[in-house]
Amino acid sequence: MDRDRFPIARIGRTVGLRGDLKLHLLTDFPDQFQPGRAFESDQGSLEIAAYNPARALVRFVGYDTPEQARTLTHTQLYTTTQATRETITLAAGEYFWFDLIGCRVVESETTLGVVEAIDRMPGGDYLSIRTDAALVDMGCSAVFLVPYVPRYVRSVDLEARQIETVDARDLLEAS
Repeated sequence: MDRDRFPIARIGRTVGLRGDLKLHLLTDFPDQFQPGRAFESDQGSLEIAAYNPARALVRFVGYDTPEQARTLTHTQLYTTTQATRETITLAAGEYFWFDLIGCRVVESETTLGVVEAIDRMPGGDYLSIRTDAALVDMGCSAVFLVPYVPRYVRSVDLEARQIETVDARDLLEAS
């Protein structure tokens, strides 16, 4: 996956007679979908003409009829890490997923592995960790999941590219 460009929404079916489309969000930041903002897509750059977050509807400039809008169905909208950093403000202790991917996971000064991905499941977000080779050689699973909650994640240091955990080794050994 290109770490700099990533999908943030998928365009669904047309709704109504003005070219509105259902917008299926793949992001936690719906505020970035503002009129006048353009996003790269599978079909080139698309500028938002209108967005209704309550109904999850979007309309794009130049797609004013259902027939025109229908050509965008199943299209992905993308953003970049730079655009995300410029338009989204995080609260203290919040992190972008793309910043966590690639961080070492450490517990009691032992490297457990590296975050490969973040999986969203009904119970919350989970760090998908590629286990350190030394631990795999000792019989541990090659990949394991750690819930991204304070119970397991003690601290995140983006500068050091390290996540400190507690009891995550127990999860690894039970995997």
